[in-house]
Amino acid sequence: MHKRLEIKCVALHNKLLRVVWNVFRIVFFRPFPTKLFWPLRWCVLKLFGAKVSIHANVYASARIWAPWNLSMAKGSCLGPHTICYNQAMVVLEENSIVSQYAYLCTAGHDSSMNNTANDGLIVSGITLHHGSWIGTSAFIGMGVEIGENAIVGAASAVFKDVEPQSIVGGNPAVFIKKRDIEK
Repeated sequence: MHKRLEIKCVALHNKLLRVVWNVFRIVFFRPFPTKLFWPLRWCVLKLFGAKVSIHANVYASARIWAPWNLSMAKGSCLGPHTICYNQAMVVLEENSIVSQYAYLCTAGHDSSMNNTANDGLIVSGITLHHGSWIGTSAFIGMGVEIGENAIVGAASAVFKDVEPQSIVGGNPAVFIKKRDIEK
């Protein structure tokens, strides 16, 4: 009984925090689309617990579910109209790019359960390693790691880890070729 009450309190705290975040997002984050206001967006994200480099870029139209579950290193970017549904941690390492309209989804449902509003939710973080690039309108599923310098093609759906230096595409995403990076 005590454990169930503790879970309900955590859930209520999370919901209240999300309400406050969404008010701040609407008032102080979204209305300022130019790079001139990036410091304001950076401060708002930091206020809500995001670990964001001052040299990272988050477009004003990006939708972040829980900033406290977001880490962005130098040179990383959440592009225009991206959705970061981060019930678990999302990590963007240095120079990792998420292009416009991409969807990062850290939550799903346990298919062995009857899912209800209170049961069956499972979460697992997403990591985009150094130099990775997520193409426009791509979907990255829970628990996925995108390897260093890997590319996910536009409109692809990724449900398994992507090896470093790989280019993948399709639904579900499949290996296309190794990436040859000129130095």
